[in-house]
Amino acid sequence: MKPENEQLAHALSAALSKELGGEVRIEALARLTGGASRETWSFDAMGPDGVRLPLILRKDFEGGALLNLSALSGEGDGFDRAGEYALCRVLHLAKVPVARPVCLPDPSTGLKSCYIMERLEGEGQPRKILREDAYAGVRSSMAGTLGTVLARMHGLGPKELPMLPTQSVESQLALCRRMLDLGPGPRPILELALRWLRDRMPPLRSGPRLVHGDFRNGNFLIREAGLVAILDWETAHLGDPMEDLGFLCMKPWRFGNNKLEVGGFGPREDLFRAYEAAGGGPVDPEVVRYWEVLGMLKWGAFCAIRAMLHINRVQRSVEAAAIGRRVAETEYDLVRLLEASHGG
Repeated sequence: MKPENEQLAHALSAALSKELGGEVRIEALARLTGGASRETWSFDAMGPDGVRLPLILRKDFEGGALLNLSALSGEGDGFDRAGEYALCRVLHLAKVPVARPVCLPDPSTGLKSCYIMERLEGEGQPRKILREDAYAGVRSSMAGTLGTVLARMHGLGPKELPMLPTQSVESQLALCRRMLDLGPGPRPILELALRWLRDRMPPLRSGPRLVHGDFRNGNFLIREAGLVAILDWETAHLGDPMEDLGFLCMKPWRFGNNKLEVGGFGPREDLFRAYEAAGGGPVDPEVVRYWEVLGMLKWGAFCAIRAMLHINRVQRSVEAAAIGRRVAETEYDLVRLLEASHGG
């Protein structure tokens, strides 16, 4: 084991020994690939009772907390890993499909800005889920499944949840404005989208509800039998629940299955029907479309900033460069989306 991994294993052992009330041995520690602003580590913990626990560590890497949308635009990280841990505890008790949170380490153990959760088995890579025969059965029902899960999530409001940041339409448009100002040069299509959004702000029809904020294919863990868990809650906030529906329908998350608008799985009518049937309230397709445009604008502005970070050697990586190259693709998709929308 590498020295830095040995140090991490020692810290994990200390944290879990304190949590479980006995000596814990760490085995098979390995960092998983992916993740733009969080490190994800897989490992097994041999507990004091001899039971092997398959676990995941989610932690900020150095500077990683500064790579979310709010921080990139000049704001601090309003939702840290302790907040994410507390939220996942509530969601797990509410029967929302999430990995069970296990431990929020005491910083004295050497672990900061992180939490530990159970490791679940399943597939998370969108292209495999959308193309391999093993998942053909689950694909046909996934749009409806996601609608049902969203209705359950959106049933949770401020009184049932730990402290979460609130993100209104106005605050998100202001965020987009700051991101565009920070980006590399003027982007006329992104500016057009921002103006379109400012002219059509929908009212919030109910009080703010729990919003995942990154609800898309790529953040779902799936088995052949169905959905296992919703992943990556670091952008969760209180806001308009239609944001999650619009984000899920964005073209980048269809991974080539463009005719199936809900994550490449199925038509948005299946999503809306299941959402309403599960008690999510009436869906206004035009409001969903509005949030789809807003999600595309945020994604385009984020891609531009990631490109700038790579070019300016702030964060040199193949991932940052690849994301940066998607700005033009996003601008093209935005033009098509605005043309198809009322008043575009």
